[in-house]
Amino acid sequence: MAEPVEWLPDGTPRSARFDDVYRPRSGGLEQARHVFLGGCALPQAWAGRAQWCVLETGFGLGLNFLASWRAWKDDPRRPRLLHFVSVEAFPVAAEDIVRSAADYGELAPLARELAAQWWELKPGAHRMVFEGGRVMLTLHVRDAREMLRAEPLTADCVFLDGFDPQRNPQMWDRDTLKAVARHCRRGAQLATWTAAGEVRRTLGECGFDVHKVEGLPPKRHRTQAVFDPRWEPKGLLASKETSPGDAVVIGSGLAGAAAAASLASRGWKVTVLDAADSPAAGASALPVGLLAPHVSPDDNLLSRLSRTGVRITLQQARELLREG
Repeated sequence: MAEPVEWLPDGTPRSARFDDVYRPRSGGLEQARHVFLGGCALPQAWAGRAQWCVLETGFGLGLNFLASWRAWKDDPRRPRLLHFVSVEAFPVAAEDIVRSAADYGELAPLARELAAQWWELKPGAHRMVFEGGRVMLTLHVRDAREMLRAEPLTADCVFLDGFDPQRNPQMWDRDTLKAVARHCRRGAQLATWTAAGEVRRTLGECGFDVHKVEGLPPKRHRTQAVFDPRWEPKGLLASKETSPGDAVVIGSGLAGAAAAASLASRGWKVTVLDAADSPAAGASALPVGLLAPHVSPDDNLLSRLSRTGVRITLQQARELLREG
């Protein structure tokens, strides 16, 4: 069941669970652009890059994602791939995402595209693709701390978002911020709307060079930071910036084609080798395929994998096939 959004008489979206607003009635897009994109030096920072990964804590109504997508579309020097990774324990309904973006005409069509893929958001990871696979949203429906501890990803920048630290302290505590730092390459920029002293001190202890800067009215200050620890990070590729290279895929059936397409969308130069005279000459050429989705009372990992496969299959079918 979707998280209910309370729409106040002036149009402000509010969360009853956290007794806080998702965004101000006016200036929501300005906040996304000034605090988060501007705080991470976007779009300048991604110019000329093959790919760019944004890590966000707290998807909410999706305004930061939509603003990032819009900035990517408008930038002639945009990266080939924009990967937006976000976590949201309580996803709202698709109608609320569309309603929230309706105030910003340039985001409204993007919000409708997002809403079209916003379904069956049960606990787990959900991949949504746009712009022919060049914009990807990976949404994790779970607790932020759990997701950050479990997922292997390296972020180029971080949007530290969420409800007020006093109303949702777990989103801003030491364990969560330490987990965020583990996913940052050295030099990754972080932006957030809060300038709470405890948040800034904890970020500093986690390896960020932290600055309190002028805020977007009515807030006096906000926080910008750069991940530049005095120590060499260990574990998840923490300080390394990776670039696409050359790859060889053996086999041009469904599995090989999927792997090759996925690599190519990320900027890799792919060579596909197959012993047959044409692609999909083996079992992948069968005229009928059987799909047996796996469901379970406890929604186990196999069930989640099966559901993800169904979602991606439907996305690909809608993009590549015609009705009938």
